[in-house]
Amino acid sequence: MTHLLHLDASARPGRRGIDPHGSHTRALSHRFIARWRAARPHDPVRYRDLGAAPPRLVDHDWIRAEFTPRNRREPWMIERLAESDAMVDEVIGSDLLVIGAPLYNFGMPAPLKAWIDAIVRIGRTVVFDPSREEDPYVPLLADRPRRVVLLSSRGGFGMDAGGPLAHMNHLDPHLRTALGFIGIHDLRGIAIENEEFGGGRLAASVAEAETNVDRLVDTLLAEIDAPAVPAEPLPA
Repeated sequence: MTHLLHLDASARPGRRGIDPHGSHTRALSHRFIARWRAARPHDPVRYRDLGAAPPRLVDHDWIRAEFTPRNRREPWMIERLAESDAMVDEVIGSDLLVIGAPLYNFGMPAPLKAWIDAIVRIGRTVVFDPSREEDPYVPLLADRPRRVVLLSSRGGFGMDAGGPLAHMNHLDPHLRTALGFIGIHDLRGIAIENEEFGGGRLAASVAEAETNVDRLVDTLLAEIDAPAVPAEPLPA
């Protein structure tokens, strides 16, 4: 059984093709989940709408609570960290994260950044070990394979790795770095481009992204269902 965590970060509440001014990323993420559920209806899916209910931003109280030893935290500190703890638990319990997130001003939407700040936690998702001088950070979520699917949308074009405007895309590398820091390195991305151009260019990009979503679901299903390859025996 594969546990999915579905996150939407768009400020637009609806889905393109269903609601007026609907979100492209919500349409893609829900398409992914619907296709997955059609193939594996018993896989649990937990949904969190970051765009509609953004996590609280890190503030002085959060920092004070987070860096107080757990056995010395006051009740208000436990309450202040409760939302963050819940989001950390969701990530830990997931095998596949499906994230719908548009590119806003070259980076991730503020609610997704707030989510990142809530789940990168010393002692929960990463450990700081000063005895490891060259690399003191030990990720805690490398205990088993976890995959991430980033479904995005962009006003411009050519922002994938190697593209002419890739240097303007700080969403994909930011998410890859932050999740890799806690031990999740397998990230696959699909994006709709040309939103600002509209017309045929946008329609072609939407159609291509939808096809790629369907293919990615099939690819991941095949990977998950593939039998494990036994390890080579150690030499005697």
